[in-house]
Amino acid sequence: MCLLLWRVATQWKVKSAEAEHLRASLIVLGVVALAFVVWQYVQQASPIAVDSQDKTITVFAAASMTNALDDVDAAFTKQTGIKVVTSYDASSALMKQIEGGTPADAFVSADLKWMDYGVEKKVINESTRINLLGNVLVLIAVKDSKIDHVDIEPGLDLAKLAGGGRIATGDVEAVPVGLYAKAAAALAHCARREALLSIVYATDAKIEPSVKVVGVFPDNSHDPIIYPVAATVNAKPETIQYLTFLRSDVAKSIFQGYGFSVLAKPSS
Repeated sequence: MCLLLWRVATQWKVKSAEAEHLRASLIVLGVVALAFVVWQYVQQASPIAVDSQDKTITVFAAASMTNALDDVDAAFTKQTGIKVVTSYDASSALMKQIEGGTPADAFVSADLKWMDYGVEKKVINESTRINLLGNVLVLIAVKDSKIDHVDIEPGLDLAKLAGGGRIATGDVEAVPVGLYAKAAAALAHCARREALLSIVYATDAKIEPSVKVVGVFPDNSHDPIIYPVAATVNAKPETIQYLTFLRSDVAKSIFQGYGFSVLAKPSS
């Protein structure tokens, strides 16, 4: 329409002042019409541009990964512009939420059992699954405890070592480290002097300044502590980029800084 008005106005042979005014009006009308068309195009294109930049993925991760994964997520967002929203809880609770239909793009479990469960229930994309990290169990005491070093071996009487005091462990039924004897509560009990000794993940002990590690449980004393990660079956395309980043040198450095061992092969 605007082009038609422009053509009529510019090709019109002026024969009078009245025609001259009419032609000028048509030119103005054509410019206005063109501006309106351009404005409409910008309005329609803008949401697309915003959507392409506002990318977000949702990650469900074991609570014991909170500090390390927060730093990794920040590094990922800085590098890619993709925002990561992470929900932390017991692996069992998170998997039950995913099974129940709660939207999530990736799942990081604190043990193999709940990842296996997700694969069995067909809510996890098994082809994306990798064993990402490893952890160890340690015995901790409050910083100024007289207990400095304990050789943990078969036959060790922890109750006797505690002198009748409490030994804190995790929720055996719900939290994976409960199976390995850990939880954030155990760490807190020891830090608050409510327990003389606690059994926790080495990574948790590392970030609590009021406790010290007095012993390390040997690998043959418990099942391997492995953190598998995978995309869900409904994951957004950006999730694969995130999983790749978890195996990058940047992520590896962060994880190791928090005391994790990195099991996954580095990404190319």
